[in-house]
Amino acid sequence: MESIKEAQKDMNEGYYYGVPGIVSSGTVWLLAGILALLVEPRIGVATLVFGGTLIFPVSVLLCKALGRTGKHSKGNPLAPLAIEGTIWMLLSIPIAIGAAFTSLNWFFPAMLLVVGGRYLTFNTIYGSRVYWAFGVVLAVSAVSIIALRAPVYIGGLLGGIIEYVFAVIVLVQTKKN
Repeated sequence: MESIKEAQKDMNEGYYYGVPGIVSSGTVWLLAGILALLVEPRIGVATLVFGGTLIFPVSVLLCKALGRTGKHSKGNPLAPLAIEGTIWMLLSIPIAIGAAFTSLNWFFPAMLLVVGGRYLTFNTIYGSRVYWAFGVVLAVSAVSIIALRAPVYIGGLLGGIIEYVFAVIVLVQTKKN
């Protein structure tokens, strides 16, 4: 690939602008919030941690169902950034889990910060500044949840709602371009 724009185009074509991943992630967040509310907060936490392992495989299946490959071309220069961002995110999850041992109310906000930071890199991967807004909204939500001392489940529900809203925003933006 000759340029960053070509690499971004390849990522957008393969992963449908990231929308299936956002929807997969939002679904896990909503399920975690619902279970934290209706069953037990710790079940919600476990749902996000373990359900999170299914986000990428489910997003690939959604990509394929939408007629996309669910992968990028070999040699795409943005692939290392995608992998590095994923590794950074995975290495940050234990921080959120550790925070939960201090206060269970900190888990979802900590994860919102981790995931929000990950989405910031998607501006480079997909070439869309909407991902900067996405990351910032998740971060502001995390801080707000802590400041307002919201119940544990609010973080899961809010994370899922924000993800679904941004899935629609990204999809609408792609239709305009």
